[in-house]
Amino acid sequence: RQSGPVPRGEKIMGMEAFIAERKQDKDLLVMAHVVCGYPSFEDNMQELEIMAEAGVDLVELQFPFSEPSADGPLFVRANEQSLKAGTTVDQCFEFMAKVSTRFPFKVLMMGYYNTVFKMGEELFVQRLREAGGVGYILPDLPVEESANLHQLSADAGIEPIILMTPTSSDKRLAQLGAASRGMVYAVARKGVTGSKTNMGDDVIALIDRCRQHTNVPIGVGFGITSKADMDFLRGSADLAIVGTAALQTWEDSGAEGLKAFFADLLA
Repeated sequence: RQSGPVPRGEKIMGMEAFIAERKQDKDLLVMAHVVCGYPSFEDNMQELEIMAEAGVDLVELQFPFSEPSADGPLFVRANEQSLKAGTTVDQCFEFMAKVSTRFPFKVLMMGYYNTVFKMGEELFVQRLREAGGVGYILPDLPVEESANLHQLSADAGIEPIILMTPTSSDKRLAQLGAASRGMVYAVARKGVTGSKTNMGDDVIALIDRCRQHTNVPIGVGFGITSKADMDFLRGSADLAIVGTAALQTWEDSGAEGLKAFFADLLA
């Protein structure tokens, strides 16, 4: 069944159930990422077609923002160029509605809290739901300040994706775990997105620490670039989150390159 925009009152399949269903057929799911409007919405649609064909399970649609504090240089530039080209929040929601109707993967909003704040939390959640989104990632919103948004989200069946990082104390992870719904985004290393992460014992240790504080599926992101990284995460993580490497491939070698990238990653 295509996901698609949801009529009011209809129950949507939660992310956790969706992940569990997809995991019956594969041991590690993939979440990918595009920056809305960069290089263009047409390019985005082509990228998403390739991702769907390759069997990607979830996609973050990033709503561009002028100060994307968790993002590395490639995504910062992509955000800037998209805004320069005139991309609006309305266009991002319209695009999400098209995408969620057309493809079998689930769609998340990734962005920064300023976008939500300017729109109003209630309207944001309503629009996200109407566009067929199942959740959102707002890396700059502290969990202490998110109670109202999380309550509105729970009422609408929308899930906030909490980030857990290697620098968090166990006390902090317990707080984050208590707020987690749908899935957790485990950040494989300190810093911003984009540079290579050496997959090693510390990544497994982080996943193990996260599991002590939450029962939801765990995705690992920041620096996943190859099939070797995927193989390393099998049996530990539930999802591999791939962002910068896919965008870099698209910039370097277009549609054919991206097809080859995902074919190798998901081989």
